[in-house]
Amino acid sequence: MLQNIRNNVQGPAVKVVVWLIVIAFAAFGIENILLGGSSNSVAEVNGEPISPFELQQSINSQKRQLISVLGDELDPTLLDDDRLRGPALENLIGRKLVLQSAMDMGLDISDGELGQLIADMEQFQIDGQFSPDAYRSVLSSAGFTPASFKQTLKEDMLNMQIRSSLGGSEFVTPQEMELSARLATEQRDLRYLTIPIEQFRRALSPGEDEVVAFYEANQSKYMLPETVDLEYLLIDPEAYRSPVEEAVLLEEYEVETSDVRYQTESRVSHILFEQGGESDEAFAARILAAQEAIDAGTAFADAASEFSDDIGSASVGGDLGFTSGETFPAEMEAAISALQLDEVSGPVVTDAGTHLLLVTERRAGDKPSLEELREELTDRAQMRAARDQAVRTADQLRDLAFNASDLSTPATELGLDLLSATGVSRNQAEGLFSAAALRDQAFSDDVLENGYNSEVIELPGNRFVALRVAQYNEAAPQPLAAVRDDIVRQLGEAAAREALVVKAERALVALRGGQSVEAFATESGYAWQVELGARRANGTVPREVLARVFELPAPEPGSTSFDYVTGSNGDVLVLELDRVSPGDSDTLAGPAVDGLRNQLSAEQGGLLLGEYERGLREAADISRL
Repeated sequence: MLQNIRNNVQGPAVKVVVWLIVIAFAAFGIENILLGGSSNSVAEVNGEPISPFELQQSINSQKRQLISVLGDELDPTLLDDDRLRGPALENLIGRKLVLQSAMDMGLDISDGELGQLIADMEQFQIDGQFSPDAYRSVLSSAGFTPASFKQTLKEDMLNMQIRSSLGGSEFVTPQEMELSARLATEQRDLRYLTIPIEQFRRALSPGEDEVVAFYEANQSKYMLPETVDLEYLLIDPEAYRSPVEEAVLLEEYEVETSDVRYQTESRVSHILFEQGGESDEAFAARILAAQEAIDAGTAFADAASEFSDDIGSASVGGDLGFTSGETFPAEMEAAISALQLDEVSGPVVTDAGTHLLLVTERRAGDKPSLEELREELTDRAQMRAARDQAVRTADQLRDLAFNASDLSTPATELGLDLLSATGVSRNQAEGLFSAAALRDQAFSDDVLENGYNSEVIELPGNRFVALRVAQYNEAAPQPLAAVRDDIVRQLGEAAAREALVVKAERALVALRGGQSVEAFATESGYAWQVELGARRANGTVPREVLARVFELPAPEPGSTSFDYVTGSNGDVLVLELDRVSPGDSDTLAGPAVDGLRNQLSAEQGGLLLGEYERGLREAADISRL
């Protein structure tokens, strides 16, 4: 298995891991970055913590899988964090155990392999070449630093190697192949007819008495939720916008144009020397050899390819992209600013190693005029002042609302409109009160039961709300008129399915009595099909029919078997199994044999991995906090 692990360090599967890591942060990145500051752990595996950040990342990964698999048919409740938290945590624990196992085996992946893998990834390339700018941009947008990305990639690669190698070390015996091949090549002759449910839906309609009886017996299913009618005050910064003085705009302009976007940028290439176990003399000799090669006329890009320890940039001539003075360590930036165009620096020492630097291009920042930025700067200055005023007003409202018996007095003193909202439920999904913080306050004991004004709740966008309950509305049944169509549909569907089953049973009686599928279908006006030599992998027969046909025992010579199944669209399919031809492994050859062997190996490898993880869990010290 260990050799299999070593072999798997290289290969296309590893490349997939890189992009999955990037997506894992980019799709839900900002909330993960914010969560990452917490030092509390949600679990410990053999003393190693699992952070809330890691758990949220795993939850988000499960969300993306559900969205990808279910698409438009996805039930939004399946994306609830609470529903996904348990499985996500168990998945993290399993991954952590496998990673620890890899570390215990002494497995490792060198920085050189990581660097080469990253340099080869299309996500970090422009026109087929590794781009430092693209690399930093993708990582930055995903909340990574180069160091944290490499560490995460390394851990995922080690984890993947254990998993893939366990599966790769499993094998399939000749006896297993023989049995599976016979099952795969077994053939069955069948006929089936389709009884459509739509004809019964059109023909059956419940009467009024039936509708009323169903409504009265199932009123609990048609309850309107409890709601509250509210009075509230809303503080919105938009209401506090005011004209901006020219002097303020000029200050905004100076701050804006000092931004790095408008500064002169230098494009830099480097040759990096990292001192490993070599002596100081040997390290200095390597640097000197590169300098002498450049002095002798070797192009800097060629020297970078030959001498640089930075594999990613060495593949593109040492190019690091543009900097305006804040991208690289201070020592590098100081040297870059002092260099002339096409001038090579002396050795520059940073925490990353020793660099030789070359400025290959300089471009001056295009500083916009005040008039070009006036609208943007005016909006910014207005909103900053408006937000400040909104916060001050909210502070005043906190004191006034706490001491007032209602909200009319605070509204008058602060010049706010007293607003109202009716029919707000605990699960309000639209409008202002879709905010959970507001609903929690509205249905809290202090506000709902005791009649107090709520606390002042801050919402996104520096908006603030204080509310009180004007009226409580108990849960009550919806009127029959509002739910009649739904009841008619339910009753009609139930009646149609019941009539459909009766028709299917009658069809079985006729077929078992000797009438052919073709004759019964023609007589009844149903479509019918015949399939000779169908295999388990048949793609033309409805999957419900195929599954049932291969469940039925082989009929006795001279006889046939009948049954019916319900299709995915509600239709009933009545089927006849006529003959079973045993499988013959000799008929399976070439790619089909390889495909079957790979399928069986993957299945057995999955079982082996499950047992391996179960053994790790049994021996581990796992604490869920």
